[in-house]
Amino acid sequence: MLIMNGGRPSRRIAQSRKEASHERIVEAAARAIRRSGYGGTGVADIMKEAGLTHGGFYAHFDSREAMLAEAADRAGAQSVAMLERFAAQAPPKESFEALVKAYLSKAHLDRAESGCPVAALGSEMARQAPEVRRAATRRIKEMIDLVGRHSPGWGQPGAHERALVAAATMVGALVLARAVDDPKLSASMLEAARARLIAH
Repeated sequence: MLIMNGGRPSRRIAQSRKEASHERIVEAAARAIRRSGYGGTGVADIMKEAGLTHGGFYAHFDSREAMLAEAADRAGAQSVAMLERFAAQAPPKESFEALVKAYLSKAHLDRAESGCPVAALGSEMARQAPEVRRAATRRIKEMIDLVGRHSPGWGQPGAHERALVAAATMVGALVLARAVDDPKLSASMLEAARARLIAH
């Protein structure tokens, strides 16, 4: 027999349900911003995708911007974790190459919804609310640090600058490869960026 202690077990269950719902909203929003952009991500659509009613939104967030900030943070964390996995699966001396090849791959090109939010949203970020930009900036710094740690010559003079160039090249190449409607040109952009980064 379960003895209730001041209603605490039922409060814990309600809290865990709320946390699970919150997770579903953030996950749906993290996919949506990469798929449709910040401007194309509406609260009603996110709540529907999360399997929740529109009216329940404000039980989880104070504003749409608060949701977008969490979504940007989640998307960035997922991207960094994905790159870290690819780097970790390769021998140490090949981790940078593995990371570059994974980022500049056809699979990543075709999967904006689950890929790098910087490439999907970069041009929109400057117009977002401060909390959204702050979340995105934190994850961009993590990405640069990750690229740097796996780069040849890490710890030597100029290593951080080389990591900045590598990260900017990766993101820029993916943005351009997605922008064009010529599959051959798109593939060539990815291939050229891969070859240049791995050669250094």
